[in-house]
Amino acid sequence: MKVALVHDFLIKLGGAERVLKSLSELFPAAPIYTLLYDEKIARESFSKDRVVTSFLQNYPGFIRRKHRYLLTKMPRAIEEFDFSGFDLVISSSNAFAHGILTPLNTKHLCYCHSPMRYAWDWVNEYRKENKIYGLKKMLYTPIISYLRFWDKITSDRPTKYLANSNTVKQRIKKYYHADSEIVYPPVDTNRFKASTSNENYFLIVSTLTPYKKIDLAIALFNKIGRKLVIIGDGPSRTYLQSMANDNIEFLGFKSDDVVKEYMENCRAFIFPGEEDFGITPVEAMSAGKPILAFAKGGLTETVKSGKTGEFFFSPTIKSMEDGLARLLYNEKYYRPQTIRRHALNFSSDIFNKKIKQQIKKI
Repeated sequence: MKVALVHDFLIKLGGAERVLKSLSELFPAAPIYTLLYDEKIARESFSKDRVVTSFLQNYPGFIRRKHRYLLTKMPRAIEEFDFSGFDLVISSSNAFAHGILTPLNTKHLCYCHSPMRYAWDWVNEYRKENKIYGLKKMLYTPIISYLRFWDKITSDRPTKYLANSNTVKQRIKKYYHADSEIVYPPVDTNRFKASTSNENYFLIVSTLTPYKKIDLAIALFNKIGRKLVIIGDGPSRTYLQSMANDNIEFLGFKSDDVVKEYMENCRAFIFPGEEDFGITPVEAMSAGKPILAFAKGGLTETVKSGKTGEFFFSPTIKSMEDGLARLLYNEKYYRPQTIRRHALNFSSDIFNKKIKQQIKKI
């Protein structure tokens, strides 16, 4: 069976790229098609000789780095890939990859991280976060309308959808009117061991962008004065550092080995934003650590209140403080091995097994 993989962009390494990495290991001979590829960032996980890029890769670097300005060209770019001769194409999509054109006899299994959020349920939030007002809004609105139209009419191209959570399954049903089956993303749970001790700090591991709501956690820890360690980088880092007190430490981007060490030694893991699934909280649970999470999105499926952590129910300092107070009160009841056993339900081995089952089905 000849297999190809498709992914929207290889310009950062996040949760979606971890899914692609697992798929690429399942099918080591499969080429990886993507709209844009940043060799400096992605080469360690996805070697250049395996990657097939679109015509957008020929644009100057300063334009590729501002890839939002290429949005209107991306539908045509994804449709120009040629999958003749492939028996199966697996797309890893949160924007464009599901819209590929495949021959009649080629099966297309789409692993959907989410329908294009900035065209559907995140339109207003995206506009606010990126300060799209006035003339920018006049230009932005017809572009998003076009992308929404294209996204809808291409939604029936996959043979079958897989959703990374029940949250995404509901979005696929609402926006694409399509059924899907849930296959949770792979988490390398074997990388961690359940730790019974801690060094009395709380931990965030995240890209530093507005929708992650790291500013909410900083505001809370400014108020209560407890130690918070933040691992990760992104466009909001300067702003977040400017609002943080001395009890909050920014470490920037760190290797997996360093992240592992901090997870195994933290008191609890903090996840203040809404996520489609959320791999890092499951990694922290693999290390036996409780989670404080916002009660919306994929974490409502992975965190068990009172057993593996606690929720807060509105994006406010007061609600988050109430959730943290419950977590600290219940610390004596949490069992690291119990938390870890729950995390094993989302292991890479289970992901690989379910992907193989889905391929057999189609």
